[in-house]
Amino acid sequence: MQAVIKTGGKQYSVTKGDVITIEKLAGNPGDEIEFKDVLLVSDGNGGVKVGSPVLDGATVKAKIVGDKKGKKLIVFKFRRRKDFRKKTGHRQTFTTVEITDIVN
Repeated sequence: MQAVIKTGGKQYSVTKGDVITIEKLAGNPGDEIEFKDVLLVSDGNGGVKVGSPVLDGATVKAKIVGDKKGKKLIVFKFRRRKDFRKKTGHRQTFTTVEITDIVN
C-alpha cells in the first residue's frame, strides 16, 4: 500500500516501513502520531483513491524516531555604499519518522 500525505506544507509519498525526514513535530522519540491529511491511497493492485482535497477516514500512522538539525544556511545582508553588513546563520530542525501503518 502506498499513500501521499501532507505535513509541514509539503507532500510525501510513503509506504509501510519507510523512514522519512519531515518538518519539526511536537513529541518525543517513540511517540505514535497520525497524519490525517491523506491525499491519495493506492492498494498496489491498480486501485487508487484520490481525495478532494483529502480522503475521509484515511490515516497514516507513524512513530517518531528522533530529531535532528539540517545544514547551516548563511544569511548575509549587504547594502552597498552604506557600510552595512549583517551575517547570520540558520539551522532548520527536522523530525525523522517511521511509517508503521496505512489505514484506508
